[in-house]
Amino acid sequence: MIIGVPREIKIEEFRVGITPFGVQDLVQEGHRVLIETNAGAGSGFSDDNYRKAGSEIVDKKQVFSQSELIVKVKEPMPQEYELLREEHALFTYLHLAPNRELTEVLLKKKITGIGYETLTKDGTLPLLAPMSEIAGRMAPLMAAHYLQKFKGGSGILATGASGVKPAKVMILGAGVVGTNAARVASNLGMETVVMNKDTERLQKIDEMFMGRVETLPVTIQTIAEELRDADIIIGAVLIPGARTPILITRQMLGTMKTGSVIVDVAVDQGGCIETSRPTTHDDPVYAVDGIIHYCVANMPGAYPRTSTLALTNATLPYVKIIATEGIMKAVQTDPIIQSALNTYQGKIVNKALAESLRFTTG
Repeated sequence: MIIGVPREIKIEEFRVGITPFGVQDLVQEGHRVLIETNAGAGSGFSDDNYRKAGSEIVDKKQVFSQSELIVKVKEPMPQEYELLREEHALFTYLHLAPNRELTEVLLKKKITGIGYETLTKDGTLPLLAPMSEIAGRMAPLMAAHYLQKFKGGSGILATGASGVKPAKVMILGAGVVGTNAARVASNLGMETVVMNKDTERLQKIDEMFMGRVETLPVTIQTIAEELRDADIIIGAVLIPGARTPILITRQMLGTMKTGSVIVDVAVDQGGCIETSRPTTHDDPVYAVDGIIHYCVANMPGAYPRTSTLALTNATLPYVKIIATEGIMKAVQTDPIIQSALNTYQGKIVNKALAESLRFTTG
């Protein structure tokens, strides 16, 4: 199979879909790999690294015109839409629920859209997990940075000081993002509260942190009560394929302390705070009613070397499956690849996505 890896063009996105090590494995198995010029530079991989691994270095148009399987990190940008062709399979983070425009492009062009974020194995999300881990660990650090007064924050040192209380962190969601956010926040000495609908997850959090992290169920009342004292809110809610439910409304911001910071990691699926909207690394924050919002939709892109290695370690086995079995056989017979299928032959095939966008499934 011919596999194409374009350079990411999302603002401040430096990750790459395949490393030279991955190229070497694919070439040894008889596949042809086309890498766009400088695709790996942001992650520390030169064109020469890729050539030595056996790939061909080409321009973006050649990647799209000659390849059957396009492997990316982030969803295609509008300037790439015209390069997509019906015979393409696209393997990347799609996050289609809040992106009707891209969804309609994939449907119109009959693109086989395979989303990292919905691939399920043994009840887990193995391709989402590595980036969720990194984003979760970043979230308290980003929030602590924006608590600085000259950044618009309240001026509270997140770790506290002798005789002075630390910041209080409220984490919405107890999955991979929430657990990793809690780990970093509690290890830095912040007062940490994790909230989740599933009490089973809360029990695991309690056992993991041995009582150092407070756990509460998600209800309108508990959220309202905790908001008043929180210095940091971390949105870590996920419903695979679907739009994230809104847990904090615009009206509720009025009960928060001025200069508090929201980090909505869930923004790439719409966000769990009503006032969230996607931002970029070069313009990451904005304020609403005196509350700082950090809503970067590709947080792990800030640490591309670590993120690329973590991501491609997870994705490469599935790239090999698709390449070896062929696109049609993989999506029709492999249950794990089927779980990642979002669009196919002009129809949405992911039920949660269809419900979010009010489409009918194929």
